[in-house]
Amino acid sequence: MLRFVKVTLFFLALLVVNYTHVSAQHLTEETDHSSDIHIEKTGHDNESPGEEKFDAGKFVIEHVSDAYEWHITSFGEKHISVPLPVILYSKNPELHEGKSFHVFMSSKFHHGHEDYKGFRISHSEEYEGKIVEVDSDGSELGKPTDLSMTKTVAGALVAAILLVWVFLAVARASKRNVGKAPKGLQNLVEPIIVFIRDEVALPAIGEKKYKKFMPYLLTLFFFILINNFMGLIPIFPFGANVTGNISVTLVLALFTFIITSFSGNKHYWKEIYNPDVPWWLKFPLPLMPIVELSGVITKPFVLMVRLFANMLAGHMIVTVFVSLIFIFAGLFGPAVGYAASPVSILFSVFILLLDVLVSFIQAYVFTLLSALYFGMATTEHH
Repeated sequence: MLRFVKVTLFFLALLVVNYTHVSAQHLTEETDHSSDIHIEKTGHDNESPGEEKFDAGKFVIEHVSDAYEWHITSFGEKHISVPLPVILYSKNPELHEGKSFHVFMSSKFHHGHEDYKGFRISHSEEYEGKIVEVDSDGSELGKPTDLSMTKTVAGALVAAILLVWVFLAVARASKRNVGKAPKGLQNLVEPIIVFIRDEVALPAIGEKKYKKFMPYLLTLFFFILINNFMGLIPIFPFGANVTGNISVTLVLALFTFIITSFSGNKHYWKEIYNPDVPWWLKFPLPLMPIVELSGVITKPFVLMVRLFANMLAGHMIVTVFVSLIFIFAGLFGPAVGYAASPVSILFSVFILLLDVLVSFIQAYVFTLLSALYFGMATTEHH
């Protein structure tokens, strides 16, 4: 056990050092490109006219935001990144030789520094980081319909492919090891499946109806869990902040909402629109139906926000601790920045360890609450 803890701590420290290295390279890169948002000119009297300082706020936000390319690392002015497909439907085809539908790779934007065929990645306050259409004068005309594969989408696809590979391997192993003790991936996955079945689905939904919800609950749990873990590893093809993106958690919550709504029986909907309460709570003002109906909407909203906020906060805190190194170096000199590095790394390791636990908890809570909603929707009236 002690050896496991040591290896885990070493691995997490290595990840934080790698994250710090990537951040430092990123800072160097932005010093070479004055158009980027991370560096701003300072106007203090005690600084030279061309001196630039590190903008921690924008640095943190960019590292937890989505992007049109998957940045890996930089060596001086050479940037290594994986371009992703850009898919756009223009609202102004006259600007693009009559073409409305456009598909190209994000590398055409050259890390957001150049326009391509009347499109650009905006650096304006209104459309920051979004693709916009531009006219011949370079004026931004608004956003096209954007169906591009961003870093979040690519990260989700990587997680899906990994999950399919793991479960196909486990399925083959379970067929080979019938009547034998599980081992390898099967030994890792089977206890989790049994736990979701016995401790989540059965108590929340009931023995008669839990089976039809098991595929969704297992997919939900493992998808959230693996994306939580992958987001903690800042090395390609990991590091995408999938569950820290509110669009992803919105879709997951909508799936739970739709399944709950279509699975609801007569008793479930009767308790929403005509609950068994005193008449004066339903007439002349339908207080209880309004409360019950608002609960139908707020339940998936709570699911969405809880997962998003917890995972986003973990990523932001680690990035903030890394940023402290550069903040101290800018305020007090490089020596103080180096001196602050061990403290920042230790706190980052602590947060990463905490995030490992949070990753399990958030996957469990999202799955458990979904199962509870399914149970409430299918409970028979006694």
